[in-house]
Amino acid sequence: MPATGEGVAGTPLRISLVGMPGCGKSTVGRHLARQLGLEFLDCDTEIERRLGMPIREYFEQRGESAFRDIEQDVIEDLTGQPGVLLATGGGAVLRPSNRDALHSRSHVFYLRATPEELHRRLRHDTHRPLLQVEDPLRRLRELYRERDPLYRRTAHFVVEAARPSVPALLGMVLMQLEMAGLVDPGQVPSPIGPAD
Repeated sequence: MPATGEGVAGTPLRISLVGMPGCGKSTVGRHLARQLGLEFLDCDTEIERRLGMPIREYFEQRGESAFRDIEQDVIEDLTGQPGVLLATGGGAVLRPSNRDALHSRSHVFYLRATPEELHRRLRHDTHRPLLQVEDPLRRLRELYRERDPLYRRTAHFVVEAARPSVPALLGMVLMQLEMAGLVDPGQVPSPIGPAD
């Protein structure tokens, strides 16, 4: 079995998760990193650490373009690290340089969920700057129309994340990694329990 954080070829494994806000990137990412022995890195957490303030506050003070500049620098840095699982922000794919860095330096999973499902999950969220609008569902639909093709272009794998539980979603991602020959089958729990 490969060493912790390595793929089947013994090379450091890098995985990135992309998708709409609220699709489960951070939650699934933490579990998947633990399962595979990778370091979990959350792009938004790293951005806030560098800024010294919440993203929402920075957004309000400096605007989206300034935020995207910082995000680009963070993605450039984090995708160069070996043995990591990176959960990106929802808008990380908006810049071509980010899409290129993610796609060329890591195995990218798009956790796809519909705007309606995301709205159900996020309807009480007050921390996501782009959703602090009068009609969040309409905004999610607009973002989805704009970003879905970009997520698909960036990703190596698309996983439907609309309804599954975290363990089910984790299982789907692990199965894709196993089928692609990127992880040892011993790292993927069997969907069938042990024989009695």
